[in-house]
Amino acid sequence: MTRVYKVNAFVQNNRGGNPAGVVTNSENLSEQRMQKMAHEMGFSETAFISSSQQADFTIRFFTPNKEVDLCGHATIASFHLLQEQQRIHTGRYTMETKAGILNIDCLEDGTIYMQQNVPQFCEVVPPSEIVPCLHLEKSKFSHDIQVVSTGLRKIFAPICDLATLESIAPNYDAIIEVSKKYSVTGIYCFTLEVESCTARCRNFAPLVGIYEDAATGTSAAALSCYLVQHRLQKVEACTQFSFEQGYSIAEPSLLKTRLQVQNEKITRVEVAGRAQTEKYVDM
Repeated sequence: MTRVYKVNAFVQNNRGGNPAGVVTNSENLSEQRMQKMAHEMGFSETAFISSSQQADFTIRFFTPNKEVDLCGHATIASFHLLQEQQRIHTGRYTMETKAGILNIDCLEDGTIYMQQNVPQFCEVVPPSEIVPCLHLEKSKFSHDIQVVSTGLRKIFAPICDLATLESIAPNYDAIIEVSKKYSVTGIYCFTLEVESCTARCRNFAPLVGIYEDAATGTSAAALSCYLVQHRLQKVEACTQFSFEQGYSIAEPSLLKTRLQVQNEKITRVEVAGRAQTEKYVDM
């Protein structure tokens, strides 16, 4: 039997968050077995932790239907659980992923900081290609729609206001087609027209089995870079942002990011959050 924990990452006041499956000892699991378990658990991602010869841990991430290179909320969930089980303590650790070896900082208050890759700013997507995906008019996009990656390629769609963001009725078939065309995991929609945080966000990634989720760490990190690149936020040497997500599915979540910028170039990207272990099952 293999024990799989359900851990909610990016919780806000111990509520909401994005659930991830976490297996803390996957040394003897085949890739086929990991995929089957992830499918049966049904979370947007399940993380499988094992030893590494290059880092403190190796972590692999599986959606219900495929493996992905990296996952922010499942990473936060994994290191929260390792800390809760006293396998790690306050300090810096490294993890080996298919996106590279990344640093993780575990703070005393339970906050987990996860390093991302420096950003890659890729194709600008014509609004006409996103209109049918979201059932929106072109006028509802406030800035350029662009593919950005800090580990996973995603289309970032800036929405003019909160009411429009909340009204989006995604066309999943159209999103799958545009995701295939641009080799991305999905579309991350956001609006800056909020007062409680930097932006309110929604994530649609049906190509990898995620119709909408409560918190997407890799996307929040890449969005921070998008905002800096397009000069939509004030930039300092160390710039911090906060993002709300999951409100449309009644799972309110809070994601924090931190960028280091030197000579107008982003040199370090981190996403941070807290997590809460809910339960486990034996499979």
